Amino acid sequence: MGIPMSPRPARVIDLETMRQRQAARRRLIRLSPELDGLEMVYQLPAEPGTYYGMPLLAWGLREDGRVVGLVPWMEHLTPCQQLDDPEHGHFIGYRDPETEELFEQAPEHKVLELEQAAAYFEYEATHEPTLIQQLPDTQGTHALCMDQDDMPWQLKQVFGWRLYSDGGVEALLADETQIESTPILPGDPCLYTGHSRHRMVYFFQRQIANRIRQEDPATLEALALMVMPEEE
Repeated sequence: MGIPMSPRPARVIDLETMRQRQAARRRLIRLSPELDGLEMVYQLPAEPGTYYGMPLLAWGLREDGRVVGLVPWMEHLTPCQQLDDPEHGHFIGYRDPETEELFEQAPEHKVLELEQAAAYFEYEATHEPTLIQQLPDTQGTHALCMDQDDMPWQLKQVFGWRLYSDGGVEALLADETQIESTPILPGDPCLYTGHSRHRMVYFFQRQIANRIRQEDPATLEALALMVMPEEE
């Protein structure tokens, strides 16, 4: 007759702690600008036979060692792999417009560049987020800024991007009343981070920003549909 075994104590799994650890491993620790014209390729669910290209702004090294392409998308500088939206698009891969090569992983030279830079610039962890890197914007990105519901939108040029020790990335916008010299460069005192002053910030490529300025009816209609759920 076998000896009855005592039941093992139940193991409590803290799902929230696990999520926090996974999120921490995905945080960005180093950026590198994309200066060779490589693109993100994405597809809209409504147009399954059509592919679109969008220039990459930068590459980012995550704490887990993975390198991801980054584009200004909606309210953030977003890793391409996170684009999986039933309305706004689904990430397909990266593309070199010169060779028309399509690939899924970051190019090796960018991986090596970011790994070497991260190893050289080591930052100590702090309780409060600290600025660790600053990049200029090279694509003419614009931000549509909204404050109170009854106040007009503001369309502002993005002059740069700041990476903080907690992995957050913020766009740099200019306070027109504080501009002392031009051209405006990252580090100028007239610059501020978008979400520090504005309730909502949406990013657009230069050609879309120009259509907004020209009050193109189709563009304004699409814009109203995009921001309407946020204002309800």
